[in-house]
Amino acid sequence: MKKLYLIALVIFFSILYIFFIPEQPFLLKISFKIIPIILMIIFVYLQRDSNNPAFSKWLLLGLFFCMLGDATIRWFLLGLSFFLVGHICYIVAFFKVKMKAINPYIAIFLLTYGMLMVAWIAGNIFRTGNYVLGIAVCFYIAVILTMGWSALQTYSHIIILGAFSFIFSDSILAINMFITDIPMSDILIMTSYYSAQLFFAMSTLKYSVARKKVLEL
Repeated sequence: MKKLYLIALVIFFSILYIFFIPEQPFLLKISFKIIPIILMIIFVYLQRDSNNPAFSKWLLLGLFFCMLGDATIRWFLLGLSFFLVGHICYIVAFFKVKMKAINPYIAIFLLTYGMLMVAWIAGNIFRTGNYVLGIAVCFYIAVILTMGWSALQTYSHIIILGAFSFIFSDSILAINMFITDIPMSDILIMTSYYSAQLFFAMSTLKYSVARKKVLEL
């Protein structure tokens, strides 16, 4: 029951932040932005005894670093760095519950999508002469697509849905920031972002210690 309350609170505070919290003052905006992530961290922490310990630990670290990214994204490279570390933590977490390799055609699709995004987004940044940011964005695209690739190997629908929601959110953010304005971009970005993180947090319900032992038989 406590977990259901936490999920309800995550949804409530996510909606509150997206639709009702004003842009200013800045500290108020950031405080409400990270509340849903803090609640998800508590949710995963409560699962630590009944779930695959390694998976839960790395998922917690991923949420924590993403929370730092949320708080510092105003300083874009710093926030991007925290999110990058968060994705690396998610990659490790997903490999802890890996089932089998994915279809090579799906891997080719992810690689093709990544190359197109690098050419479009990073290419546009390089043309402005900002090579440091361009390289950072290239590296980030590679890492988040690796996160998607590792999520697919779990064969968990909720993890896969979370991973592709995250990729969608960051794609909209990048296009809106570096290419062209997208209508209702803030709503699209944050709705898909919170959904992704909530899917990841709720995936801990799937990986109990008992289930893990069954899979190892």
